[in-house]
Amino acid sequence: MARNIEEIISQMTLEEKVSMLAGIDKWHTESVPRLGIPSLKMTDGPHGARTVSDDDPTVTLPATCFPTGSALGATWNTELVNRVGAAIGDEAKARGCALLLGPCINIHRSPLGGRNFESYSEDPHLAARMAVAYINGVQSRDVGVSVKHFALNNQEFERFTVIVEADERTIREIYLPAFAAAVREGRPWTVMCSYNRINGTYASENAYFLTDILKEEWGFDGFAVSDWGAVHSTVPAANAGLDLEMPGPARFFNDTLVEAVRNGEVESVDIDDKVRRILGVIERSGAFVKPLKISGDNVDSPERRNLAREAAQEAIVLLKNEGDVLPLDRDKIKSIAVIGPNAAEARIQGGGSATVNPYYTVTPLEGIRQKCRDSVEIRHEMGCRNNRLTLLMSPEFLRQSDGGKGKGLTGEYFNNPDMSGKPVLKKLDDKFRIMLGGDSAFMIPGIDTEKGKFSIRWTGTFRAPVTGSYTFGMLLDGLGRIFIDDKLVVEKGREGPEAQIISIGEEAIGEYNLEAGKPYNIRIEYISQLDFPDWIPRHIRLGCTPPLTDDAITRAVNIASGADVAIIFIGLNEEHETEGRDRPDMELPGAQLDLIKAVAKVNNNTIVVLNNGSPVVMTGWIDSVAAAVEAWFPGQECGDAIADVLFGDVNPSGKLPMTFPKRFEDNPTFSHYPGKNGRVEYTEGIFVGYRHYDIRNVEPLFPFGHGLSYTTFRYEGLQVPSEMKAGEPFRITVDVTNTGKRAGKEVVQLYIRDVVSSLERPLKELKGFQKVALKEGEKKSLAFDIGLEDLSFYDPEKRRWIAEAGEFEVMAGSSSRDIRQRARFTLIN
Repeated sequence: MARNIEEIISQMTLEEKVSMLAGIDKWHTESVPRLGIPSLKMTDGPHGARTVSDDDPTVTLPATCFPTGSALGATWNTELVNRVGAAIGDEAKARGCALLLGPCINIHRSPLGGRNFESYSEDPHLAARMAVAYINGVQSRDVGVSVKHFALNNQEFERFTVIVEADERTIREIYLPAFAAAVREGRPWTVMCSYNRINGTYASENAYFLTDILKEEWGFDGFAVSDWGAVHSTVPAANAGLDLEMPGPARFFNDTLVEAVRNGEVESVDIDDKVRRILGVIERSGAFVKPLKISGDNVDSPERRNLAREAAQEAIVLLKNEGDVLPLDRDKIKSIAVIGPNAAEARIQGGGSATVNPYYTVTPLEGIRQKCRDSVEIRHEMGCRNNRLTLLMSPEFLRQSDGGKGKGLTGEYFNNPDMSGKPVLKKLDDKFRIMLGGDSAFMIPGIDTEKGKFSIRWTGTFRAPVTGSYTFGMLLDGLGRIFIDDKLVVEKGREGPEAQIISIGEEAIGEYNLEAGKPYNIRIEYISQLDFPDWIPRHIRLGCTPPLTDDAITRAVNIASGADVAIIFIGLNEEHETEGRDRPDMELPGAQLDLIKAVAKVNNNTIVVLNNGSPVVMTGWIDSVAAAVEAWFPGQECGDAIADVLFGDVNPSGKLPMTFPKRFEDNPTFSHYPGKNGRVEYTEGIFVGYRHYDIRNVEPLFPFGHGLSYTTFRYEGLQVPSEMKAGEPFRITVDVTNTGKRAGKEVVQLYIRDVVSSLERPLKELKGFQKVALKEGEKKSLAFDIGLEDLSFYDPEKRRWIAEAGEFEVMAGSSSRDIRQRARFTLIN
């Protein structure tokens, strides 16, 4: 039975109202038992329900890991994305969660953006359609989304404080359309503000965005929540329209806010509005009627496995296919060399809060072996590594001290910063990516990690599997040291009052020569002397990379030279593309370029498969290989989906949702990314992505919307009415025929150009697309309905959208640079 929200508000004290405006911990909102107001649980997203266990906060529960945002954008399939959203909503609900923190719909402004993999596209129209489809899917399961990050969160560099400076037209035409569509069409339950400052004001206290645009102009009826730790004030944030501070306990929306209301600095009606919005979301979740509890449905299922595989298949983009080397024919091929650092590793996702703990993963090597069975000889060599950090320390190399036989190290935990006296805890540790403190992390019995004064010592023996130089690494907050036989190998941070929080993105490394089979004493020390906010855990990552043989590339070349086909799996991983850190460049890390060149010299049928969330430089090798496939971060079905496409069981139909430039210098942000002195100016204005490459006449390596198929398509019969009048329906049609010899899917893209405009406009803008499945020889007619909003630009002087009378050009094509049909019409106002 629905609750009367106004009646509830009338019975609440001011203290109770304010208590609801901040979380109680990292994942839960506050409850008011006296009035029957329940708490709501949240979970991270957006490509899977990343939920922490209520019983053991050190455990992230397994979930179906779907392709990441840029991969879903590459499907150009709204119906598919809707189904993915529904499946994720089901899993979130089964974990007792009312809110999923996603989708991330920020625009790909720079190819170096660390979270590009989470977002859909460089184009606002494509991002908008994907966002609405995803939101409607999740919320069809009575689970709300939190659309993020509002707004202009387009880089991770200095993300907590950077001042983003952009003009009104740029904001309106590029960075807000996806949010506007999400709010107006998807009706999300929440919108999450970003960390950064927008034209000088933090997003969490920016009234123009949170109130004027989001709530008043767009009619948003949910609540605005802060990103975690993004609130910087009490009165400015409350008055700007922020409704919920996360995580809890509150730092700003607490007794200080109560006092601000009593002093008249914040109006009581504004507090009521915030509470009303939160209660409205509780009502939509059904929690007033039935408590949200963990169900037995949070299990791996064949249906979700199949959906994850289908989404990964449709995301894959065939970039190049010289001589039709693809698809591979198992009846003709006798041997395949599978090479590369991403061959035996499933690179399924980027890093950060979006990281999903998958039920399982399928590596490309496993996928190919499963596909070929015994009919084709498969040989494998890594060739090189592509990790940014040292490999996570393996317990297989370690034995605990004091004569213990366990694999790992003996950990001693001290309630002081100098490892003195008797430890409060002593145990075997075999995992070396650790979070200490914080409500979602391991709590040390006898130690108050929130006070920041504690230390840990790990001891044992290290037995090297091979002789050579080993690289040891430490990534942590505070001070750390690694000793081998009492010799200092690695040191991170500084002791004393000058100790600082060291960026988690910077690893300290050291090398040490070890002999195979010989035991070495190893001692690792960690000291925390720092006061952290209650909700932030300490991060500790201990790594060790064994030596790679000097002839690793030679070994790869040897198997490639005798194989019918060589497939090289290269790219990036979650260390390179991650929340909290932008990429330093677009280059392939490690010796991957050398590996490709060496293999391509000895095998004319070399195929390169990429795992990455945004562009990498390819000019040094793309002309020397027969085929190139963009597989993105494709989720848990990585290897199976890639094999399905390589062997032709699935015809590739993905299209690039962003432009792949030849070099970083060609992209529109080159001269002013990432900014300086704490500011970044969006001086490229509206010319983001393909808009820039068109207007500046810069040839990309692969254009926006590009993607090949194993079949061919003919476009014809573009029909456009000669005139368009405001308020009257306007439909464009075009015929598409499959002219090849196998079934396939084509993404028909509709672009529009304003021929003459009072303000400079892009040479083309995506205004519609449809993904159509066609059998061999089949022909279909596609219809696109266009409105005045599709012809408009934002006039900053008039502060409104304008569609000027005059001539417009319609372009239908297979990519932004592969236009197949053109026609013109006149807009009459």
